[in-house]
Amino acid sequence: MTDHKGKLSPLLKQATGITAAKGEGAYIIDPDGRRYLDFTSGIGVTSTGHCHPKIVEAAQKQVATMIHAQATTVMNPRLPELAEKLGELTPDPLNAFFFSNAGTEVAEGAIRLVRQATGRPNIIVFHGGFHGRTMGSLSLTTSSVGLRAGVSPMMGGVVVAPFPHAHHYGWNLEDTTDFCLRELDRIFVTYSAPRETAAMLIEPVQGEGGYVPANAKFLKGLRERCDKHGIMLVFDEVQAGFGRSGQFWAHQHFGVTPDAIMIAKGLASGFPISALAASEDTMSKGWPGSQGGTYGGNAVAAAAAIATIDVIREEGLVENANKMGKRLWDSLHNLKNDYPDMADVRGMGLMVGVEMRRDNAPDGDRAGRILKECEKRGLLMLRCGPYQEIVRWLPPLIVNEQQIDEAVSVFEEALKATA
Repeated sequence: MTDHKGKLSPLLKQATGITAAKGEGAYIIDPDGRRYLDFTSGIGVTSTGHCHPKIVEAAQKQVATMIHAQATTVMNPRLPELAEKLGELTPDPLNAFFFSNAGTEVAEGAIRLVRQATGRPNIIVFHGGFHGRTMGSLSLTTSSVGLRAGVSPMMGGVVVAPFPHAHHYGWNLEDTTDFCLRELDRIFVTYSAPRETAAMLIEPVQGEGGYVPANAKFLKGLRERCDKHGIMLVFDEVQAGFGRSGQFWAHQHFGVTPDAIMIAKGLASGFPISALAASEDTMSKGWPGSQGGTYGGNAVAAAAAIATIDVIREEGLVENANKMGKRLWDSLHNLKNDYPDMADVRGMGLMVGVEMRRDNAPDGDRAGRILKECEKRGLLMLRCGPYQEIVRWLPPLIVNEQQIDEAVSVFEEALKATA
């Protein structure tokens, strides 16, 4: 007989061996009461830390009032309130919002919108991008072959262009950017004619692909080409947005305004909600019935998102991300001088990656061992990159100087222990 006791799928793998019994600010506490400094933030989700009292209060109040007001059946008052607050933060003219549950769902929503709004089939994405795990968004994702393995064929109409990752190519940033823009122009005459290209979709700072920032010249080049050919420019700010980069939106570093923004992760401090932002005019070009979902824009999650925006503003968390990010950046670059296997330190704000290499090859094994040594010492971190060679730093936006310094000290101990 088979064992009918319910179990988790064996395909669910944890990056750490920790059971989280409680969350408190920048810390996770296990069932035995041991505290771990959490520099994963649930993959960039708990932007205001674990269980911020104002988020807890907002959610508890909403739970006692209305839990599920299905958005295409009745109006949940929290949704227009959240849209109004988001509209104060998004660039003009992006003032209309479609709410869903996760980043992958707003990627799907973006696919539908850009194709319907333009009447064109193709979408250009960029090598190393991550946009989700559902089939449409997965078809846009090229950060790791492991995500796509075994589920082909992918959705058609997706074209992959090079991303200006200078460290990968081994060139300077100027030459890398020029190459990538030339290749993009070549795509227009060899693969996807402009009149058949609905959108370009890009992360201003790549997440799963290795914490690689774009640059102003490249994004301005995309904007110019989109404007010239009537192509929509969509920024995936799921991981880099909501203050993490040291600006509220990562694209603000580059002086380029998109036609749509994908928003999720840090939006509600751990509650599942996401949003696609575009102008009202653009949204109206989508087809009726193309935006919806049973749980999208849940009342409790929306209340938590409203509270999250308030906390970010009241506590100056964008400014703190910028300040603490500089402290982390300087500390890691100082370490890099003494540890040559730290081949590159890159990112923005509190979204920083350290690339581990050995004999000029990506060293995912070393990165994995470093994380285990950090875990032993009470620090939780994650990896990313195509070879899992990037140690990524994703502390909550409330992190302070003492916690940054403690984490860097533990990381150095882990470097020594794995040398």
